[in-house]
Amino acid sequence: MKALINQIRSFLRNDDGPTAVEYAVMLAAILMVLIGTVRQIGSASDGLWTNNNQKMEDAGMK
Repeated sequence: MKALINQIRSFLRNDDGPTAVEYAVMLAAILMVLIGTVRQIGSASDGLWTNNNQKMEDAGMK
């Protein structure tokens, strides 16, 4: 238990904490942009696949 308390104290005194928070914020921002981009690409390609599927059904291929 004393070792755990010492590790927590060491962590709180460590100056690398703000840097880790900055990296976490940057990662969150990058992930938000990536997720938004993937959603837009998915929405755009959904219409393409629906259109192709309809054409195949109209041609009797499905």
